[in-house]
Amino acid sequence: MDASELERHRQRLWWLCYRMTGAAADADELVQDTFVRALEAPPRDGSRELLPWLFRVAANSSTDLLRKRAVRGYFGDWLPSPIELDDLADEGLSPSARYGQRESLSYAFLIALEALSPSQRAVLLLRDVFDYSVRETAEALSLSEANVKTQHHRARAALESYERDRRVPDPAREGLSRAAMLRLFALASLGDSKAVERVLAEDVVAINDANGEVYAIGRPARTAKRVAGFFVRFSPKTRVLRAYAGMFNGLPGVATELRPHIAGGGHMAVNLFDVDPGGAITRYYGVLASRKLVHLPFAQQRVRVTAR
Repeated sequence: MDASELERHRQRLWWLCYRMTGAAADADELVQDTFVRALEAPPRDGSRELLPWLFRVAANSSTDLLRKRAVRGYFGDWLPSPIELDDLADEGLSPSARYGQRESLSYAFLIALEALSPSQRAVLLLRDVFDYSVRETAEALSLSEANVKTQHHRARAALESYERDRRVPDPAREGLSRAAMLRLFALASLGDSKAVERVLAEDVVAINDANGEVYAIGRPARTAKRVAGFFVRFSPKTRVLRAYAGMFNGLPGVATELRPHIAGGGHMAVNLFDVDPGGAITRYYGVLASRKLVHLPFAQQRVRVTAR
């Protein structure tokens, strides 16, 4: 076995680890750890296909990481790393899988997975996204087939609320979300709180993930009045050095570099928006935790500035 053989499987392994952990930086490390193990202690039977063995190592390593994360805890609300999906490559996923490629990378799906235990998450992804059989899943996770069936049943039950409101990302929904996002930014910059409220659903929820690095909403803000107040209050104070709009996990969003309070590069943020069928914003996600953004090209190309 050599490195070139492993590289052929890097992308599929990365997408598995990203779905498992919801963190691009963790996926990078898990894939690299899987490759190291493959080179140092390869499978004994070299005649068998390599990818299932790599999936087994990566899935179990991801499960271990999730357990450690639960013990370690997190400062504030946790959100997945936003990733751009415009150039999403074909993973060869089965068309008979319960969740398709784009849906299983959507923000709503990744957040829903947080309700599952690490083993439930692994079973659900292998069964319902990668279309593994019960036997294949049991072999990959070193579980009995009976345990796989039990974990799968519990995982689907835990996703009941997601299934009830399930909406697969599509161009029409993306267009509505983009239009609502642009209206919100324009109205917030004018300080028109009442007009901003009309862009929002009454039961809108705003969630920030800053991991304590910068000031942000400490807990989810709910109701149109509170969320509108937040945008109107902070939009005029925000000094943006750079920004670009894109599609992240099936949602339109804006990546920004904000002017720092001290010398050095500004802080990064990604703002994402989702809407109901009528075009009213139902969810706002603000990701400011630096480790969640290192995978974005925008973050890798950031410039250093001097505070004035």
